[in-house]
Amino acid sequence: MEKKIGIINRQAPHGKSHAREALDLTLALSAFNESLSIFFIGDGVYQLVAKHQADLILQKDFQPMLQMLDLYDVEQIYVCQMSLAIRNISVDDLVIKTTFLTPDEMTACLARQDQLLSF
Repeated sequence: MEKKIGIINRQAPHGKSHAREALDLTLALSAFNESLSIFFIGDGVYQLVAKHQADLILQKDFQPMLQMLDLYDVEQIYVCQMSLAIRNISVDDLVIKTTFLTPDEMTACLARQDQLLSF
């Protein structure tokens, strides 16, 4: 039986390597595990906002790799609705299709994972 692995993204996209490392890990794990879920919570929702200008802070833009999640069959992508609302981010601002969860739904979904990795 395959373990359910959840990757939690809590960090803003630039300034630290957490977001890029989480995405790299997700793509690598997708080759070995079909029960892979990605969660965007707190400042992690900024990773999904379109039109980052990473070049202005001399960073590499990794958003095109987010769009590759579908090619890697990573389909369980969850975003905390409250995190979006607090940051005044609309669904139309996001670069990929996601499933929106309330905090209670997010907690329940996280609890169903066998292993969680937080970035």
